[in-house]
Amino acid sequence: MLIDSHCHLDFDALSGDIGGVMRRARDAGVDGMVTISTLVDKFSTYAGLAETHDNVWFSVGTHPHNADQELHIHTEDLIKLSSHPKCVAIGEAGLDYFYDNAPREAQETGLRRHIAAARSTGLPLVIHSRKADDDMARILTEEAGQGEFPFVLHCFTASPALARTGLALGGYISFSGIITFKNAEEIREAAAFVPADRYLVETDAPYLAPVPHRGQSNEPAFVRHTAEKLADVRGVSLERLGQETTANFARLFAKTGLA
Repeated sequence: MLIDSHCHLDFDALSGDIGGVMRRARDAGVDGMVTISTLVDKFSTYAGLAETHDNVWFSVGTHPHNADQELHIHTEDLIKLSSHPKCVAIGEAGLDYFYDNAPREAQETGLRRHIAAARSTGLPLVIHSRKADDDMARILTEEAGQGEFPFVLHCFTASPALARTGLALGGYISFSGIITFKNAEEIREAAAFVPADRYLVETDAPYLAPVPHRGQSNEPAFVRHTAEKLADVRGVSLERLGQETTANFARLFAKTGLA
C-alpha cells in the first residue's frame, strides 16, 4: 500500500481525466492521496474532489507563489475551513526564493499564519521551501519556541542541514520524483538518514514526474517509481517502505482515520 501524500488533482493536466487517474493509481497499488490547496479561494474545488472519492483528502492553504493574493486570509479563516471532515492538513505554505513570485514579506506572513492554524488545530502543516533554507530554519525554530505544531517539509529539495533542523523540531520529510533524478545526490543523502518513522512519499503531480516518466505529466500512480528508488536508497524492500510510509502518513494525517 502506498499513499501519495501530495498532489494537485485540480490542475488541468489531471482534472480532465480524474476517473483515469484514480484507476491507474489503484492499478499501481496507490490506495489514497491528498490533493493540496494552493489558493484558499478554491476551497470548494478541493472539497468537491474529496467528497466525490473515498480515498481522496484535501488541505486548505495558500501557496507562497500566491501569498500576496490572499493576505485577506487569516489564521481564523484557515481554522474554520479546516473543520471540513475531509480536510486533513493546512497548506501548502512556505517560502519560495527561487521564483520569488510573491514578496518575501508576504510569504513569511502567510507562513506564520498557517503555522498558527496548524498549532491550533493539530493538523499537519504542508511546507513548501525552495532556496530559502536559512529563513525557513529560522522561522520554524522561532515558531516552535511558541508551541509545537505538526509539519512536513514536502517535495524535499533542500540541504541535509534543513532536513536535520526539521527533524529536530519534530517534523516529517516527504520525497518526490526528484529523488530519481541523476543530479539529486544531496536529496538522496537526506533520504538515507531520515528515521524510519519520519518520511513520506509524494508525486507533487502533475509536476516532477519520476524516471522513467520524466518529461511527462506526473500523476499519483507514478509515486510507485519514487517509492522504488527511495527503498533502494534506504536499503529496504518496497513492501517495507510501503508499510513505513503508510504508517507515517496515518500518524501525521491522523484525521484520515487510517491509523
